[in-house]
Amino acid sequence: MNDRDQKAEEARRSLAALSRESGLLGGVNMRANEGETPDSVEIWARRIGRALGLVFLVVLAINLFTGWFF
Repeated sequence: MNDRDQKAEEARRSLAALSRESGLLGGVNMRANEGETPDSVEIWARRIGRALGLVFLVVLAINLFTGWFF
């Protein structure tokens, strides 16, 4: 095995370890709700929250460029 192959193998091991560890941090919510289907209230709450966030983002962007609101 040459140096390039060793570095490639080490990179693969590092990526595999990182994906396992990020599963602990990034997938906590997914694992906590595993097997449960979200009810309609949760679905609509997410949709409304995302829509309000988008509206807020648009208002802030317009304010940034025009300065008319704040």
